[in-house]
Amino acid sequence: MNLLLGIGNPRHGDDALGPVFARAFRHPGWRCFNAATAPENFTGLVRRLHPDTLVLLDAADLGMPPGTLQRLDPSAIASGDFGTHAGSLGQLAAYLSDGAGRIIILGIQPGPTTPGTRLSPPVRAALKTLARSLDRNCIP
Repeated sequence: MNLLLGIGNPRHGDDALGPVFARAFRHPGWRCFNAATAPENFTGLVRRLHPDTLVLLDAADLGMPPGTLQRLDPSAIASGDFGTHAGSLGQLAAYLSDGAGRIIILGIQPGPTTPGTRLSPPVRAALKTLARSLDRNCIP
């Protein structure tokens, strides 16, 4: 079993990409949860389920065009360098290192993160590509 935590503010445009994906993606080999802006609240769940693969999906300022998807090295993510939540996903991944077979952090470059806006077309396209990859058990 694989687990995905969708991280981000569900009311702030492209920052909602993690929660939107977690609510929409369905596959028998995956369990998805909307972690919103507090992924640290899901550490007990991760340890209880002990997934083969844990994916942390969040908007990330990659300095690239909106919709760009990148796999990120957890040890290279310092607090405040990634996402809109208070803690570092790198630190979270380190804390959970014994709670999953492997941990993968995926970042997607957001476009507008204005409160009350919807996902931009480039981010929607990136999420569709990600869904097709996960359907084939191929993590980007």
